[in-house]
Amino acid sequence: MLSGPLEETLYQVKKTIVGQDALLERMLVALLARGHLLVEGVPGLAKTMAVKALAQAIGGQFQRIQFTSDLVPADVVGTRIYNQRDGEFQVSRGPVFTNLLLADEINRAPAKVQSALLEVMQERQVTIGRETFPAPEPFLVMATQNPIESEGTYPLPEAQLDRFMFKVLVGYPSATEEFVVVERMIGTTERPAPVLSPERLLEFQRTADAVYVDPQIIEFAVSIAAATRDLAGAGLPEMARYVTFGASPRASINMVLGAKALAFLRGRDYALPTDVRDLARDVLRHRLVLSYEALADDVSPDDILDPLLAAIPLPEIAHPERGARTP
Repeated sequence: MLSGPLEETLYQVKKTIVGQDALLERMLVALLARGHLLVEGVPGLAKTMAVKALAQAIGGQFQRIQFTSDLVPADVVGTRIYNQRDGEFQVSRGPVFTNLLLADEINRAPAKVQSALLEVMQERQVTIGRETFPAPEPFLVMATQNPIESEGTYPLPEAQLDRFMFKVLVGYPSATEEFVVVERMIGTTERPAPVLSPERLLEFQRTADAVYVDPQIIEFAVSIAAATRDLAGAGLPEMARYVTFGASPRASINMVLGAKALAFLRGRDYALPTDVRDLARDVLRHRLVLSYEALADDVSPDDILDPLLAAIPLPEIAHPERGARTP
């Protein structure tokens, strides 16, 4: 069960967004765990609207960058401008200096622009000329991309994909949800009200950091990530030919950090193995480098992760306060 302010934040977002519960939950987990989020779905599924609604409910600074093929790094991080009056260069900061950055259609920008985001996503700082500037706190990048249109797009490099905590796939709404969407769009749309300040969000982040993680849960996350690198050893030899490179150790870290945030969202001060399992697909799907054989056989990362997660048993954890075995 969500705590009061977080529950109210979700309520405000749902004034605009219908359904998409998994996406909204991952957005809150990413906020609490200080991770970045990549959202993939066909056009018209309210990906951009969901991020904007969350930014409005948080009440912090929000910037949107519409990525295009002619974008340059200075448009993202900023640049140095010569001031003729003073006779010296001054730094003009780019839109990355914000609390919540929406990188819309991120795969439409060339590699040079993608690399400009790497430093701020990982180090939370930006270097312009010889000066380094810290990013605001809290800071979160939420990016969207379209999977069905390849013209004018640039695949994200693996190094940048690895910086995203989650990759969430957004599907079509049900008929009932789509009816409500149409009904809302033809009427007066109520904007989300800010209910959660950046300062309060930082408090929640620190509380989520304090969530207890049993060593067996860390071992469980590591075993999942390691299995992607050795599918034959995990009992899936028929899948081994489909994966060229498995997940990096950053996947194990993000599974544990995400599990702590998810446990906090669910009203617990301790993580469970199910928290790791629930987030594993979103953490791993963009970290698997598939082989050409997988592309030829139309095998997706989820086709590999589903049997992999089924093959790894959940550890049984005895929670100290309960003294009971918890799956």
